[in-house]
Amino acid sequence: MSAVSGQMSSAVMSSKVAVVTGANKGIGFSIVKGLCQRFEGVVYLTSRDEARGRAAVAELNKLGLKPEYHQLDVVDRLSVARFADHLRRRHGGIDLLVNNAAIANSVHLYNSYEENQEIVQINYKSILLMHELIFPLVRDGGRILNISSDCGHLSNVRNKYWIDRLSSEDLTMKDINEFVEWFLDSCKNETFKREDIADEGTVAAYRVAKVALSAATVLQQKELEGRNISVNSLHPGLVRTDMTLGVGFYSADEAAQTPLYLLLEAPTTLKGAYIWYDRRVLDWYDYKADYYFKTSTLKA
Repeated sequence: MSAVSGQMSSAVMSSKVAVVTGANKGIGFSIVKGLCQRFEGVVYLTSRDEARGRAAVAELNKLGLKPEYHQLDVVDRLSVARFADHLRRRHGGIDLLVNNAAIANSVHLYNSYEENQEIVQINYKSILLMHELIFPLVRDGGRILNISSDCGHLSNVRNKYWIDRLSSEDLTMKDINEFVEWFLDSCKNETFKREDIADEGTVAAYRVAKVALSAATVLQQKELEGRNISVNSLHPGLVRTDMTLGVGFYSADEAAQTPLYLLLEAPTTLKGAYIWYDRRVLDWYDYKADYYFKTSTLKA
């Protein structure tokens, strides 16, 4: 290796690195935009669909911003492993990770078993793959932000057995995974009871997936505490995006401000928290609270 190429390789390896999943549109796109403007390092815009991802990069290029692009399908082990290998070889590790990739079915308040499977797969089970393959690349002192939802607060669960189990001090990933499988099995067997989930069981799969994600955040923080990595989950607010069919009380750029604060400015002591869009840290365990998602807001 020549001295010049060696210096270039060293510079790439020493750069700080941020990764945002599901970033070709919506709040993910706006977070990438904000990081390109404020983060001193390499910013990766990733997406499942490469054409859409590269089109998003082109949009940011028009603003003078230059994110890197890499294809990433968060539910495809091969795709996640390929990206992890790329990050390892090119940068050695990453500093910021935003788990933003998500889908919702806002057209129907009740979904088929197959639709529920897909919603849970992308909104929750993807985090298990990211945890296994990407989390080990996060450097000491790094920050991980899981984009949750008001659907992710424990008050969305009304089944007392699962409230107690999810709020246990001895919570494990096995508990969380069994909660998710309990829901999917009840859909498959047509034994799902709407009263087990808030708001008459509407958008139940999205609620279950996001509650599971918020619960997993607590365990991820415990696991990574020794490396001074912060892991938080965030309800970004009802944002006007394709996923909400354009309903919402603010734009994706406005909604990106709290995620950017958590990634770049929040105190290092803020860890394992469930955070509201206005930066308030809420008690995730307060299952009697009025924080659960109400489908009536979609009619605004």
